[in-house]
Amino acid sequence: MKTNKPNIDPALVREIANLLSESDLTEIEVQQEDLRIRVVRAPPTVYAAAPVAVAPAPAAPAPAPVPAALAPAAVDDVSKHPGLVTSPMVGTAYLGPEPGAKYFIDVGSVVKEGQTLLIVEAMKTMNAIPAPRAGTVTRILVENAQPVEYGEPLLIIE
Repeated sequence: MKTNKPNIDPALVREIANLLSESDLTEIEVQQEDLRIRVVRAPPTVYAAAPVAVAPAPAAPAPAPVPAALAPAAVDDVSKHPGLVTSPMVGTAYLGPEPGAKYFIDVGSVVKEGQTLLIVEAMKTMNAIPAPRAGTVTRILVENAQPVEYGEPLLIIE
C-alpha cells in the first residue's frame, strides 16, 4: 500500500526554524506543491514577564479605598446594572496601555463616550474597550492582567 505523503526534508524544517529564531517572527508557513510546513514558536519568556512587570501596580490600590467608599451605593447584583460594561471577548484585561503605565481610568474617573477604558488582549492583539456612554466610573470589577471571559463584567459607569 502506497501513501501520498510527501517526503519532508528535516534540513528544510531546521532551516525554517532557524529563520524563526533569527527574526522577530513567531510563525512561518511554507508551501511547495503538496507540501506545507508550518513552524510556530512560543512567545519569548520576556512576554510572560510582562504581567509580572505589572506587579508594581499594587501601588494603584491606593485609589482602592475610593471603591470601598462607593461600594455601599453600588448595586449588589452588578449583572443587572444599567451602566455595566462587559468584555466583548475572551482574553486578558489590562487597565493600562503597557506594564507600569498609568491606568486608563480609576474609580471616580469621568469618561466620555468612546474613551478607552481598558484593553483586552486576545490572540496577541490588543483591543481597546471604549466607553459605551459618558459618565463616572464607580466600580472596576477586574484586576490588571486578569483573564476575562466573553460577557464578564469589567466595570460600571454611572
